[in-house]
Amino acid sequence: MDFLRNLFSRTLGIGTPEKVLDELSLESVSKFMLSEKCKNVICMVGAGISTSAGIPDFRSPGSGLYANLQKYNLPYPEAIFQIGYFKENPEPFFALARELFPGQFKPTICHYFMRLLKEKGLLLRCYSQNIDTLERVAGLTSEDLVEAHGTFYSSHCVGAFCGAEYSLSWMKEKIFSDLIPKCEKCNNLVKPDIVFFGESLPSRFFSAVKSDFPKVDLLIVMGTSLQVQPFASLVSKVSSKTPRLLINKELTGQGDSFLSVLGLGGGMDFDSEKAYRDVAWLGDCDDGCLALADFLGWKAELEELVKKEHAEIDAAAEAAKKKESKPDNSSKEESSAANTSDDKANN
Repeated sequence: MDFLRNLFSRTLGIGTPEKVLDELSLESVSKFMLSEKCKNVICMVGAGISTSAGIPDFRSPGSGLYANLQKYNLPYPEAIFQIGYFKENPEPFFALARELFPGQFKPTICHYFMRLLKEKGLLLRCYSQNIDTLERVAGLTSEDLVEAHGTFYSSHCVGAFCGAEYSLSWMKEKIFSDLIPKCEKCNNLVKPDIVFFGESLPSRFFSAVKSDFPKVDLLIVMGTSLQVQPFASLVSKVSSKTPRLLINKELTGQGDSFLSVLGLGGGMDFDSEKAYRDVAWLGDCDDGCLALADFLGWKAELEELVKKEHAEIDAAAEAAKKKESKPDNSSKEESSAANTSDDKANN
């Protein structure tokens, strides 16, 4: 009844929606986060939180992934992530995978902001559209994450009667040896566990949504166009009293509130006369997280965390280079440091 009352009040102008923020601003969101009302935060993130790491998003004109696939001679850009096309022509995907493979990039400020949310006891879950594993490298665990569109972390044989599992290190060795990964049991293709067009989302996505979203006190949406379903519909799964913060380069998630009831859109309302809980901070996602951290009194802590973690990743990479150049003289200490980044991704 509460949901319907608030829905009708917004769409038909009947009654006044209950005020959930002092004002529709980033500062007001920070005050809410520091209050007793906010105990469970869900983050919904997309490719925009990884662009500052050097990983392109999908749809930005000119710089997006789909705009720069001409060298693969695809019938259309999305074909590189079509399961049917992959089974017939796996070479373009694995060539792209070499460019985007985990271990070549460092997490961004956004990733470490979510790490801070976890350390402060506020992060209920991160729902990610990304396949780059940077959330894991930043310190989030499998329990903290719902990788809605899958991950490079594990791989499986596509054979209908096989399904053998392979590790990240196994897949990395094959890809960087310019080999098409084939199953050691049945010789079928082996594909990273990322969700292609034509495949179902992981079962964990649906079970976690059912248990998590009734509990959420604040929804933070970052770096996503909210164009891909069913991920985009998650913004409509929270209570009508739950504030929703968008940190993004442009407005998104807006739509007909009635459609949100059907799970077909978010119905986020940032600036109409009926707006009462949705806040948009437009710009670079890292800058948005820094601005929010500043209001929360966490900015220095966040910057120090990023500096420390990046230094550890750089040290691990340097140790790995030394080990490769002097395999017979590598120390145990160098070997341990070289494994730091991979260990974080495997948590």
